[in-house]
Parts: sequence; C-alpha cells; structure tokens
Amino acid sequence: MAFDGTWKIDRNENYEKFMEAMGVNIMKRKLGAHDNLKLTIQQDGNKFTVKEASNFRNIDIEFTLGVNFDYSLADGTEVSGSWNLEGNKLVGTFTRKDNGKVLKAYREIVGDELVQTYVYEGVESKRIFKRG
Repeated sequence: MAFDGTWKIDRNENYEKFMEAMGVNIMKRKLGAHDNLKLTIQQDGNKFTVKEASNFRNIDIEFTLGVNFDYSLADGTEVSGSWNLEGNKLVGTFTRKDNGKVLKAYREIVGDELVQTYVYEGVESKRIFKRG
C-alpha cells in the first residue's frame, strides 16, 4: 500500500500549540518538536505494523483496522481507540484514559509526503514526513 515504507520527519506545523493543548509541559514540548521521528509502516491487508523510532523511544505498534487497542503517546499519555481507512486516509479516533477527551489523528499521502494531522480540543497540528 501507499503507506508502506520508512518516513522521516521533515517539518511540523503548529505542533508546539498542539502539545500545549494536550497538557505537555514546556520542556517536553521543546524536546518533542525536535524528536527526529522516523516511522516504518508495513500494511498486510487490514493489519498494520508501525515502528516509531525517535530520540526518546523506540516502539512497535501493531493494529488491525477497526479494532480498538491501547497506546501510550511519547509523553506518557494513555489512550484507547482505533484506526480506520476512509478513502485514501487513515483516520484514528482515540480517547484519553485520564480525562475522556478525544484525539483525532489522520495519515495521508500527499504527493511524495506522509502528512500526519492531529486534532485535539480544537487545535490542529501537522507533522510532515518524507521517505527516507
């Protein structure tokens, strides 16, 4: 599929504001904006394996479209939810375990880039990746 491959972070849009809305402290926000995140995505039918490698952690995530799973964000925030495919876009809906608020995430291929969009409490952020 189009998502398959290795993607390296190229740039962020409004990411610090998003992290602030999520309740991430200023120190972690400064570090998070320069995490050198690399995603390796493999799709096999409805199953995805995503390897996240950054300055702070390396983690493997496996999920099946439409099936709820638990996940811990890089700042330690625990969420539960699922990814679904809507057209050419992966759409994730996750509920925070600490406050019940919803985090939406989108992954789509735009040209030769992977654009990951987050929406939380009305704050939208984008992280743009290039194949690497």
